[in-house]
Amino acid sequence: MTCDHCKGKVEQALNGVSGVYGVFVDLADGSAEVDFDDGKVTSEALVETVKGAGYEAQLAS
Repeated sequence: MTCDHCKGKVEQALNGVSGVYGVFVDLADGSAEVDFDDGKVTSEALVETVKGAGYEAQLAS
């Protein structure tokens, strides 16, 4: 992600997932923090959502 447009696309994709309650994308470090119900969606599914939007993604360690 390099611009606000990219940030918006990632936020929109993640916010469209059932069970996601909030998304914060940080352009400075290329990360996203997602508040979600792990009974409705997995973190792996969220990674795949970001990849499906056309961006690289991985879980933070």
